[in-house]
Amino acid sequence: MGKTTLLKHVLGDEYAYVTLDDINDLELAKTDPKLFFVNYPGRLLIDEVQNVPELLMEIKRIVDATDDRGTIILTGSQTFSLMANVSESLAGRVGILELNGLSLRELKSDTFHRPFIPDDSYLESRRFKMDVGTLWEFIHRGAMPELHRNQDLDWELFYASYVKTYLERDVRSIVNVRDLDVFSRFIRALAARTGQLLNYHAIGSEIGINEMTVKSWIGILEASGVVVRIPVFSNNRLSRALKTPVLYFMDTGLVSYLLRWPTAETLMRGAMSGPILETFAVSEVLKSFNNVGVTKAPIYYYRDKDGREIDLIIEEEGTLYPVEIKQSATPRLEMAGHFKLLERVGYKVGNKVILSLVDKKRYLSEDVVAYPMTEI
Repeated sequence: MGKTTLLKHVLGDEYAYVTLDDINDLELAKTDPKLFFVNYPGRLLIDEVQNVPELLMEIKRIVDATDDRGTIILTGSQTFSLMANVSESLAGRVGILELNGLSLRELKSDTFHRPFIPDDSYLESRRFKMDVGTLWEFIHRGAMPELHRNQDLDWELFYASYVKTYLERDVRSIVNVRDLDVFSRFIRALAARTGQLLNYHAIGSEIGINEMTVKSWIGILEASGVVVRIPVFSNNRLSRALKTPVLYFMDTGLVSYLLRWPTAETLMRGAMSGPILETFAVSEVLKSFNNVGVTKAPIYYYRDKDGREIDLIIEEEGTLYPVEIKQSATPRLEMAGHFKLLERVGYKVGNKVILSLVDKKRYLSEDVVAYPMTEI
């Protein structure tokens, strides 16, 4: 189920539907936006609106002329160009919802809807169970809805088409990329660095582009929802903290395809299994916030000049929840050793969590808990 199918399901017949992929409606919207809305009065769902930025000024006029809210719904598949035009033309007049890929909760029809803030009540919640083999199958197949709606759909052909479409339609329309092969190699180089500190110079040297181009292209991928940069948790109490963000992909299936891991079993046993498992965990945590309307999740990581590292720090109402992500079914208390750093410098620290491959929640000490990765 994609964005348009979802909206049609939710809205029913309340909204008329028009897609700007249709050549006739596209031409009318470009040449005469006012006449376009004469032909489509009332509540309207407009798909692929990024194709006609000229339409947004007429939408602004219509919105300003009425006190009704929610009369026009816009969707688009090119997030970067869509958001640039919407932010400029409809600032203060539009609510924005971004659709991630499926979360594990959604796939398993779990009705639990709280963001991943591991306080006592969260940790006590009863959740669905999943074995490790099934988890890796989900991680490898990825989060794209169509891949789960149609289990017979060829995984490799789907992602090959996805990447080709993204490169040839979205990227080329957004930025002047003369050689798409260079951008393709750039995405693969990023996939090999998922879960790592961003080193713009190293990426540029490998691909043969400058650092400014690397930063620009990462910005495009981030605005498109392909990757996310997790900022460092730092202030004057943590003077030795590094400033570099960590990069993660939002879809582990895409990473598996880009790095040529053909099956769940080869991925699980391969050299990238740790970083990809961590990528899965971080993307699930982010989805848990996004799916309750929190677009900017209070999630950070920590690493300092002495090499001390905390994979995730979740901040909630002045309390910090440190999280380590481990590819282990038998996590040990010493894996939480760096958590004490936060207490030493005066922060209020809640439950300390080791997300791992345990089959159920296990306390390793009074406030350190090993928690199943399937129950994020």
